Amino acid sequence: MLVRRRSAAGEREGRSPWRLAWTRFRSDRTGVVSGVIVLLFFAVGLGAPAIAWLYGKNPYETYGQNTPGLLNEYGFPLKPNGGIDPEFWFGLEPGLGRDVFTQLLYGVRTSLLIAMAVVVIVTVVGVFVGIAAGYFGGFADFAIGRVIDVLLAFPGLLFFITVMPVVTALFVSPDEETPVALRIAALVLVLSFFGWTRTARLLRGQVLSLREREFVEAARVSGAKPWRIIRRELLPNLWTPILVTVTLDLPAYVTAEAALSFLGVGIVEPTPDWGRMIHRGAQVYATDMTYMIFPGLAMLIFVLAFNLLGDSVRDALDPKASR
Repeated sequence: MLVRRRSAAGEREGRSPWRLAWTRFRSDRTGVVSGVIVLLFFAVGLGAPAIAWLYGKNPYETYGQNTPGLLNEYGFPLKPNGGIDPEFWFGLEPGLGRDVFTQLLYGVRTSLLIAMAVVVIVTVVGVFVGIAAGYFGGFADFAIGRVIDVLLAFPGLLFFITVMPVVTALFVSPDEETPVALRIAALVLVLSFFGWTRTARLLRGQVLSLREREFVEAARVSGAKPWRIIRRELLPNLWTPILVTVTLDLPAYVTAEAALSFLGVGIVEPTPDWGRMIHRGAQVYATDMTYMIFPGLAMLIFVLAFNLLGDSVRDALDPKASR
């Protein structure tokens, strides 16, 4: 029995840090359930066209207006609970009579597309800037620090509300509708412009503590160039805070995108979007609360699941985590 215990201990000591983190994560039921929910949302977003094709509906057709007997004279569903029935699983949108289920499917797709694009940009820029500030120090650290302070103090939401009409006027004539691609690009660029500061500040602090460690000093004394030190010595020790930041940033940007669309400066008609749906639901909630419940509940579940997943990932990657 003693030999077996020593053998098991030896196997445990021989595991890689990533394998140990995976073992910790699997033992966390909250993290596993949250991970499954998050993967389900991603699968729904990627497979939205296929699901809508199997369902037999699309998010753009006005079924309530084209088919008699679905909406009353005021534009509200005749059937109870927002028109939910075997044909329209989540009911109909008040006014236009579009299918709510397919709008939710494509709304997931829109929100995740924008949020993932922003996360990629802010992570790449934040990692590059944070490592540069922490490793080189001096004037570079001072200049980057002041830029971060200014951006953190700047009201990003107010800036976006102000700059969106300017962008529209520069690229689109007043008598034309703003293309969806332009709105998405503006959303991604503005959110990225203000979003990289958090990652940069976090990694700067990590690099400041790592650059004085023995293995970095040894690499520097051996004549290794800064890029090699950053790539071979620093980056492998920064993956944990980077991954944790990504898992916490993505739901934050989903919420931010929905908030901008709710205010009317993000995604607009007819593109399906959670924020736009909640905005419309807030206008008709007194008569038809169902239309507001579905996008609000979907966003609540997604953001909560992703935040819990981020906490579980952080605990799993922390070597001092107690289980």
